[in-house]
Amino acid sequence: MSLPRCNSYYNATINQETDFDQLQGEVDVDVVIIGGGFTGVATAVELSEQGYRVAIVEANKIGWGATGRNGGQVTGSLSGDGAMTKQLRNQIGSEAEAFVWNLRWRGHDIIKNRVAKYGIDCDLKFGHLHTAYKFAHMGEMQKTFDEGVNRGMGDELILLSKADIPQYLDTPLYHGGLLNKRNMHLHSVNLCIGEARAAVGNGAQIFEHSSVLDIIEGDRPVVKTAKGQITANSVVLAGNAYHKLARKKLSGLLFPASLGNCATVKLDSALAKQLNPHDVAVYDSRFVLDYYRMTADHRLMFGGGTNYSGRDSKDVAAELRPALERTFPQLKGVEIEFDWTGMAGIVVNRIPQLGKVSPNVFYCQGYSGHGVATSHIMGEIMAAAVVGQHKEFDLFANMKQIRLPVGEWLGNQGMAIGMLYYRMMENFR
Repeated sequence: MSLPRCNSYYNATINQETDFDQLQGEVDVDVVIIGGGFTGVATAVELSEQGYRVAIVEANKIGWGATGRNGGQVTGSLSGDGAMTKQLRNQIGSEAEAFVWNLRWRGHDIIKNRVAKYGIDCDLKFGHLHTAYKFAHMGEMQKTFDEGVNRGMGDELILLSKADIPQYLDTPLYHGGLLNKRNMHLHSVNLCIGEARAAVGNGAQIFEHSSVLDIIEGDRPVVKTAKGQITANSVVLAGNAYHKLARKKLSGLLFPASLGNCATVKLDSALAKQLNPHDVAVYDSRFVLDYYRMTADHRLMFGGGTNYSGRDSKDVAAELRPALERTFPQLKGVEIEFDWTGMAGIVVNRIPQLGKVSPNVFYCQGYSGHGVATSHIMGEIMAAAVVGQHKEFDLFANMKQIRLPVGEWLGNQGMAIGMLYYRMMENFR
């Protein structure tokens, strides 16, 4: 049984709701993708543009999961960049640093070009501010700024002092920040639906309300649902924290964490301009951070905190309100019209996980809270891999991942303890 969309700002402002059929009968394609979020849809666009026969099967609706529940920020942050660089040095040597740096921005270009190519209306805007919660955090900002300048991004980065912050945000919180003009923010569900329609326009098939019950492996695997089946040359598992397929092979690698988000009622346009004059997206410099931005219709969308227990928060709006009002005291008591949670797929070492559960059943998961851009990069890599171009896929598949030899519940408790440690360490940072 499929589930309705959550009570998010995104879902309340969909340009055109999807109405794809449920899978019935037998279908034969080159590639079947399980999961209709950014990873699955981005992979389908890449393959359909090349003329491959593609089908997506989604248990609920396109963009139903984490794709439709995030903060809508497209940033060059990679959670596992340090661990990724270290492991890549063993594979590609001195090219590792450049590969990771370029990976940071690759998703931006994919999204920007795709929006332009297919005319996708998703409120795409440029500008992001990484704010220093403490003065000591400015050292990290300086380091990132210097690296960006050295790599040719000098005209897109501005290092801000505490005195500069009021030009960008009407808040007393921050000690400076790094403004990035390449980073973006957008309406996640409208982007995903727009990409899905682009894939269909290129010949792809999409089936909603079609939960996968089983995958019969073989020379041409068969994906079975309640009322139909799809035979393909390759299968891509793209459900991230929301699917439970191939558990024997994937257990202990990925753990769900609940991220909370909310959106206020529409603010007066003058107030919205006062709070955020340049309409930038924002996140701060703490380990467990707050992130926010203005929507196209002048609401403050505000997210923060992470529940590593694997369970959704009971009252997201109540949990986020203190941080929202601390950031913008002018909004004390403001009505919160939408609040929602989403499950991010957290990886212990924060490196995205790509691999195979059998010779022609691939998986891609684990963006650890940085999925909007990363999912599009991985969609490009996965599309290449399933048609035989494995170079970049193998770089990720060959990385050592940390598998916790415990069930999901115990794993989540371990993650929660680990994050408690980082919260404590915040005092010394």
